[in-house]
Amino acid sequence: MGISLADVLRRFAPAYQQRYPAALLPSHQRAIRDILACRTPALGGHLWHCPECDQDVYVYHGCRNRACPACHAAQTQQWLRDRQAELLPCPYFHLTTTVPQGLRDLFRSHQKVFYDLLMSLTARCVMDVAGNPRHLGAMPGILAVLHTWTGTLDYHPHVHCLVTGGGVSPDGKDWIATRPGFFLPVRVLSRHLRQLFAQTLKQKHPELFALAPAQVWQQEWVINCIPWGQGEHGVLDYLARYVFRIAITERRLLGMDDRTVTFQYKDRKANRQRSCRLEGTEFIRRYLQHVLPKGFHKVRYYGLWNPRRRGQMQQVRLMLQLQRPAEPLAEDPAKPTPAFCPFTPVCPHCGCDELVYLREIPRPRSRSP
Repeated sequence: MGISLADVLRRFAPAYQQRYPAALLPSHQRAIRDILACRTPALGGHLWHCPECDQDVYVYHGCRNRACPACHAAQTQQWLRDRQAELLPCPYFHLTTTVPQGLRDLFRSHQKVFYDLLMSLTARCVMDVAGNPRHLGAMPGILAVLHTWTGTLDYHPHVHCLVTGGGVSPDGKDWIATRPGFFLPVRVLSRHLRQLFAQTLKQKHPELFALAPAQVWQQEWVINCIPWGQGEHGVLDYLARYVFRIAITERRLLGMDDRTVTFQYKDRKANRQRSCRLEGTEFIRRYLQHVLPKGFHKVRYYGLWNPRRRGQMQQVRLMLQLQRPAEPLAEDPAKPTPAFCPFTPVCPHCGCDELVYLREIPRPRSRSP
C-alpha cells in the first residue's frame, strides 16, 4: 500500500510549522487539520460486516476539504450529473491563459485580488473578441477553472476554459458557429487580455499596478486554444479532471523517508514520466501554496453558461437540436446505465462486495478543557 498525503503531513508538518510560522495561513492550517482527520474516527463514519470472512469493516467519513486528494470522487460524479443537462450539442474548444512570470510574486501575495481578475478578465476578453463581428459576432458559453501549479508543484497560475464552438447572435435568434477547428485568433486574445488587465488593475488597484514590472505590459501573454471535439460526455469527463484536480494526487507519491518525499510528474517537453525528490518541509511548502483562499470560487460560468442566462441557454439548446440531423435508432438498444450507483464498501480483508450495514459511528464529541 502506497503512502498518502496525510502520512507526509504527519511526519513533516510539525517541522514545517516551526520553520515557516509566518507563512501558515488559516486556510493552510485548516487544510492540514482536515487532511489529517480524513477517513479517521475523528470524523465518524459507518460500521459494516463482511459475511464472507466474518470481519467488521469501518468506513470513516472524508473531510471534504477541496485541497484533499482523497475526497473528490463522489463530488466529481455529482458535478458530471449536474452538468449533463447544461452542455450544448456543439463543438468545444479548450482555452488556457497563463500569467506572465513577472506578475507571479504579486499574485502570490495578493491572491484573492489577482485570481479574481485573471478569471473574470479572461472571460471578458473571450466574450469581447467573440462578440466582434470581424471574428464571430456572437456570445459563447465559457466555463473557467483556476489552477496554480506545475507537475513539480511550482507556482504557475493559469486558467483553463471550456468554450463553446460558436455563440448566440446579439438578437438571440441565431446560432453562429465557428470555423471548423478554429475559434478565435490567440494573438488578438493575448493583447486584449493584457490591455484589460493593465487598465483594470490601474483603475481598481493603483497601488498594485505601481508594483507590477513595466515589461509585463509590453510582452505577449500566453494563450493557447485547441479544439476538443463534439462529444458532450467526452468533453465533460475531460473537464471534470480539471475542475476537481488538486496540486497532487496520492498515486503520484512514490516514497518517503525521514528527510524527503519523492513523487512522480510528467515532463511534457520530453513526453515521459520523471520523479522529483524534495525535502519534506519543502514538499509541504510547495503543496500549501496551492491551497486557495477561503471562500474563493475556482470554477465560474460566463456568457451563455452564466446562471442568469438559463432561459436563453435552453432556447439555444433547442435551436441546436433542431439543426442536428436525426440519429438512427439502434436495432438493439442497450439498457440505460443508472446515473448514480450508491457507495458500497468492499471488504479490505477478502474483497467481498456484499457487506451488511450495521450502524452509524458518531463523530466524537470534543471535550471541554
